Amino acid sequence: MPNAAYIACILFLPLAGFAVLGLFGRRYLRNFSGIIGTGLVMVSAGLALWLAWQCFFGAGDAALAFRSHSLVVLKANWLSFSPQLSIDISAIIDPISVMMIVVVTLVSLMVHIFSLGYMKGEERFATYYAFLGLFTFSMLGLVLSGNLFETYIFWELVGCSSFLLIGFYYERQTAVAAAKKAFIVTRFADLGFLVGILILSFQAKTLDFKGLAILLGDPHHPQTTFLGISLLSWGLTLVFIGGAGKSAMFPLHIWLPDAMEGPTPVSALIHAATMVVAGVYLVARLFVLYGYDPGVMQIVLYVGAFSALLAAIIACTQTDIKRVLAYSTMSQIGYMMFALGSYGYIASMFHLFTHAFFKALLFLCAGVIIHQVHSNEMKAMGGLRKLMPFTHICFLIACLAISGIPPFSGFFSKEEILLAAFETNKTVYWIGLLTSGLTAFYMFRLYFSIFWNKPSHGHAHKLPLTESAPLFILALGAAFAGFIPFSRLMSPNSAPETGSVFGPMAIAPVTIALAGIGIAAYLYRKESNRPDRVAASFKGFYQFAYHKFYIDEVYSFITKRVIFNLIGKPAAWIDRNIVDGLMNFLAVLTARISAGIKGLQSGKVQDYVLYFFAGIAGLAIIFIYIYT
Repeated sequence: MPNAAYIACILFLPLAGFAVLGLFGRRYLRNFSGIIGTGLVMVSAGLALWLAWQCFFGAGDAALAFRSHSLVVLKANWLSFSPQLSIDISAIIDPISVMMIVVVTLVSLMVHIFSLGYMKGEERFATYYAFLGLFTFSMLGLVLSGNLFETYIFWELVGCSSFLLIGFYYERQTAVAAAKKAFIVTRFADLGFLVGILILSFQAKTLDFKGLAILLGDPHHPQTTFLGISLLSWGLTLVFIGGAGKSAMFPLHIWLPDAMEGPTPVSALIHAATMVVAGVYLVARLFVLYGYDPGVMQIVLYVGAFSALLAAIIACTQTDIKRVLAYSTMSQIGYMMFALGSYGYIASMFHLFTHAFFKALLFLCAGVIIHQVHSNEMKAMGGLRKLMPFTHICFLIACLAISGIPPFSGFFSKEEILLAAFETNKTVYWIGLLTSGLTAFYMFRLYFSIFWNKPSHGHAHKLPLTESAPLFILALGAAFAGFIPFSRLMSPNSAPETGSVFGPMAIAPVTIALAGIGIAAYLYRKESNRPDRVAASFKGFYQFAYHKFYIDEVYSFITKRVIFNLIGKPAAWIDRNIVDGLMNFLAVLTARISAGIKGLQSGKVQDYVLYFFAGIAGLAIIFIYIYT
């Protein structure tokens, strides 16, 4: 079983890659930077897989202890505020953290390998791999953290490293704007996260995850209220806001489509299993606490369901291949969120696991396609199945998986989510069912537009092994990961749960998904004016969805017209005229007083003698006045 040194190797090897490549990569290691970064992450991934094997399938008391309760393999006191409250640096090993480090390291490794060929020739090649290492380290630190404040530290480091990766092409104004947008939007959400941490620590007098669950879950623990709502509810809601920002849930989702400005492998890393699932992981990590508050769980439930449906509708209208996949990510994360809100912990984590494979596969395939046609627009594509047979098969597998078609991996996890929703909230179940059909439609709209639709043109490019190998591995995961006995390995309370996909319950989702695929084939398999006629039949609603329901414009109006004009300009006037004016007045007044009295220190002895005797005369007059 793991010890502190073992876990430290998994965590710090990517950081070592960041340090070495960041300091020496561009000057001394340019030709080897990709190999160095990939090698270090490969070792980390290998250790993570061996750790998972030991923990989930190993024998002995240590493995049994892991499966019955979490293990703290590293703990060091950092800051002590009181005998009861301190901030520790710790690493926690339990089923969810082990599953996450496997997902993070595997997807990161696939992206590292894929980028060896895809990013070859980039001027900042070494810097790119340094940023990948920092991002991987940040996510591993986040999932291994044993307390909320440590989680917050790595949470912010994930935001910083994603800013660097999204804005990698800093010479493009769109990339710079996208990086700033992602950073600023998530900072607002993270303010809520930080306040939520402070509230929970005030209430529980601890920041450790286990301590929070034990103390705040105790019905005899005194509960403080604010505005008639318990501090536990306030704290959990604010923490969820932080998670909603990082996972691009409505209304904090506007940064996600613009994050496509980064290199395509970066999109695979951010959207598949790392940054955007951090919010899901956070809620899952505190799932026992959320389970004590049904009101907050309703917020998680409905925000997740609405986000899933909204993103699916928008994805049906987009023409940029990467933006379709971005809104697909938002929709699938919404699925995971409303699964947690439906108390479907196993279902949510299972979908997080399977989603990592087919979404990373979709983005890496998109990168190959974009290199082939030199465009992101679906209209520039068509008939590529003959030119790109291997990419075509991989993309098809991923589309079938995300659409929930058996026996591909997405079918098993998505059915568990719908089953949890059906048993908890019928309205959300129907929303999930509708979203499932829309998912199948927009994914196969994408598939047919890329690989069918038009006659093929151009010449096929031979796919290098560094690109084909990650696609093959991810395709295996997308096809077969659903057969892993996930429900026996994961549990929110360390007790194995039994998950099952009931045959009758699977009929409706699969039927709706097949209908979505059929409609997509009818509209997009061959080039015709059918899509335009259908879009015209929806009239204004199609344009409304195509423009993303003008949510970005609403934010722009609020920031530029309201905040900047009504708050920013008056604040600037006050700062310039009152604050600065007061300081300038004091400075002028001081200068004039100084100019007026500087003659008192003339350096002439006779003047000082005169002042001396004048002072004595003054004191004498005062003395006579008082005592006569």
